[in-house]
Amino acid sequence: MKDFADIPALMAEIGSAAKAAAAELAFAPADQRAQALTAAADAVWARRDEIIAANARDLDYGRDKGLSPAMMDRLALDEARIQGIVDGLRAVAAQDDPVGAVLSEWDRPTGLHIRRVRTPLGVIGVIYESRPNVTADAGALCLKSGNAVILRGGSESFHSSSLIHACLRDGLRAADLPETAIQLVPTRDRAAVGEMLTMTDTIDVIIPRGGKGLVGRVQAEARVPVFAHLEGICHIYVDADADPGKTARVILNAKTRRTGICGAAECLLVDRAWYDRNGATFIAELIAAGVEVRADDILQAIPGTVPAKADDFGREFLDMIIAARVVDGVDGAIAHIRRYGSQHTDCILTENDATAERFFQRLDSAILMRNASTQFADGGEFGMGAEIGIATGKMHARGPVGAEQLTSFKYLVEGDGTIRA
Repeated sequence: MKDFADIPALMAEIGSAAKAAAAELAFAPADQRAQALTAAADAVWARRDEIIAANARDLDYGRDKGLSPAMMDRLALDEARIQGIVDGLRAVAAQDDPVGAVLSEWDRPTGLHIRRVRTPLGVIGVIYESRPNVTADAGALCLKSGNAVILRGGSESFHSSSLIHACLRDGLRAADLPETAIQLVPTRDRAAVGEMLTMTDTIDVIIPRGGKGLVGRVQAEARVPVFAHLEGICHIYVDADADPGKTARVILNAKTRRTGICGAAECLLVDRAWYDRNGATFIAELIAAGVEVRADDILQAIPGTVPAKADDFGREFLDMIIAARVVDGVDGAIAHIRRYGSQHTDCILTENDATAERFFQRLDSAILMRNASTQFADGGEFGMGAEIGIATGKMHARGPVGAEQLTSFKYLVEGDGTIRA
């Protein structure tokens, strides 16, 4: 695996090794896989200074490429974020093991006893951009669910991801598991992505995590099944019965806490009745916090807003920018979200239970929230320890993709010399 110039040969070797490792992981004891994750967490913390130094090189690379401030934030690691990586690894290690869990069981009049049990998918390919913590999250969740994984990180996070991957390998070695269970593609060459998308003999599913360009390419070119979302176009709807105090707090957090994540709010919808009665002081607060509010004709009356263009609605800014418009009640909000949303995460701010229920019933986003920041659209915040991404499709996995979502199931059927009449 030394000739990085021969990408097809390199990827074929990685795929073959992953398939062999997956066969071994499928029956590796749960405590052995948990031990590997705990040892990896220890290694990450012990090597945190090395990881931060490697990340400094990645940040220099990102600046040279002209990455936006939000993308630079996604790339950056400090001791607090490394502590988050360590905590995530330990949380996944401590979760109940999904492999072999009995989902249901029943007896048939024929004498058969049938169980449906969780089983690993096999080999998972994860293609991601910028965020080096995905290396740890994806590696941990795949291992926990008994899968081997091939990681292809973004060119920007090459050095950070390589060191985090080395820590994951340390964990595998400490637990006497095959080091090829978690592999990182050792080259920035984009041809490696193209190879992964066609490796139907060795990769069972591809999970892309990144911008619209990456995910769109994966969905267009992949011959391997894909779990994906194109964009996180997250809406917040301020209903006529919203609580003013909750409203301002949630909106500010949803937009400004971290603008570069897929759960950041990108569009604000204000009920006309609310606006007529209360105005929209939260828009002034957004502007004061440095957010550019691109407003419709009505909200442009608020000082500091700028006129919205047609393509500002249905757009993922990943920056200190938000689109805003007035709608006619919850049905107006629902119609707007159906037209412009990406079925990722949408939120209603209201104290009216019936209105909230209508919002929940009539929208089909992967995550729907009430009176809570869209920044909670995260597997860790859902109690999954970590996530590989938010899936917005409707087949197999949906919402935060954690360890359970990385399993399938099989039927175990037992008889006693039973024959069919």
